[in-house]
Amino acid sequence: MTKIVNHWIGGKAVEGASGTYGPVTDPATGAVTTKVAFASVEEVDAAVAAAKDAFATWGQSSLAQRTTILFRFRALLDANRDAIAELITAEHGKVHSDALGEVARGLEIVDLACGINVQLKGELSTQVASRVDVSSIRQPLGVVAGITPFNFPAMVPMWMFPIAIATGNTFILKPSEKDPSASLKIAELLSEAGLPDGVFNVVHGDKVAVDRLLEHPDVKAVSFVGSTPIARYIHTTASAHGKRVQALGGAKNHMLVLPDADLDAAADAAVSAAYGSAGERCMAISAVVAVGAIGDTLVEKIRERAEKIKIGPGNDPSSEMGPLITKVHRDKVASYVEGAAAEGAEVVLDGTGFTVEGFEDGHWIGISLLDKVPTGAKAYQDEIFGPVLCVLRVDTYDEGVALINASPFGNGTAIFTRDGGAARRFQLEIEAGMVGVNVPIPVPVGYHSFGGWKDSLFGDHHVYGNDGTHFYTRGKVVTTRWPDPADAPAGVDLGFPRNH
Repeated sequence: MTKIVNHWIGGKAVEGASGTYGPVTDPATGAVTTKVAFASVEEVDAAVAAAKDAFATWGQSSLAQRTTILFRFRALLDANRDAIAELITAEHGKVHSDALGEVARGLEIVDLACGINVQLKGELSTQVASRVDVSSIRQPLGVVAGITPFNFPAMVPMWMFPIAIATGNTFILKPSEKDPSASLKIAELLSEAGLPDGVFNVVHGDKVAVDRLLEHPDVKAVSFVGSTPIARYIHTTASAHGKRVQALGGAKNHMLVLPDADLDAAADAAVSAAYGSAGERCMAISAVVAVGAIGDTLVEKIRERAEKIKIGPGNDPSSEMGPLITKVHRDKVASYVEGAAAEGAEVVLDGTGFTVEGFEDGHWIGISLLDKVPTGAKAYQDEIFGPVLCVLRVDTYDEGVALINASPFGNGTAIFTRDGGAARRFQLEIEAGMVGVNVPIPVPVGYHSFGGWKDSLFGDHHVYGNDGTHFYTRGKVVTTRWPDPADAPAGVDLGFPRNH
């Protein structure tokens, strides 16, 4: 019997009422294993109503109450790492160790939320004028929503909702319909931790659900992670409806390798950053820029390492890389490799014919490596979101920086070098929101914020860290003047000490 994933509204699972369902496949076999209910406008409205009702009390709850619940949730999340990772592997396809790593990175933000007290401390200035004090405080927005992608079905929601609910908001999650089960498990754990009904809700669906969240007058802010075209649409639509928006888009992350770099370390980094999680991550290195005469040596070192990667089902402990999320996506990724030679690239490794014995109907693609890729090629210009690494050649550091800065994306980038001066110049001159120095995937730790520049971010706030706290709260300044009791008119004397 096919499993059905329903919504989570008002503290309980709610059966889908729209009659519309989407298929969820096991990427390793291609078989449909689950149906996910798609929400109607009325079902989204019910979730918003539940969240709005819950905000009336949750928004006034004490910091101690909120963080106590989050500490309990953290313990439950830690105890259920394997169970959540298994759900991710079954629906996304990534190997179990990678799925466990995703949960661990999400836990970092839960840790941050557990200590939100420090982030929410206000400011006070006394005696700005005679007997006048000024204080600054931050208060929650109300009902907020998160729309999250398929590639990290546990981690990306945890970039959002722990900070949102810790700061006193109530939250509606619209996860990817391709791998929805992890979100329901998280909802169950939050409920078990004692989170009041309606504070965290999950609605599944497609554009109908998304558009209703963007338009609903009671939704005060929207967080999004996904492709650039959808991020732009989310930002434009939600902003037009008066909402605060943080919309993180796509990426084409470059790794600049200078002639003095440790080429073995650079090759190791390029392989892990390009092919980990089958390249389905916005911080993947998808373009290596080789400077000077090192190009041939670096490409050969990358090829040697890439050919040894073991590809297989995510639940096989020996697998290092799993399948892609859907057959449609697999075919799109393959098209970039199949058309690369005609656009002037040299195909060093072609993974488009790869399959796994016994799992022939899975969404398989092997490792692909393209060298001497022209900047006009589609494989370079587009975010492929698969295990395809492009290598570009330049003669100088300045040419490399100019090439990277010409990209419309500005998510993450890295430089590999032994020269501290060159690294310092790079981190100042490069136009990207996250920079790694001899670190290929510079995803910030939880107490720093994640986000890119240019077409990789729409809105003023990055996610989590200080930006996350500011995004989910709004500032208020209070100016106060109280008369001194010693100056009260003559009459009843309650014994106030007159010591001045």
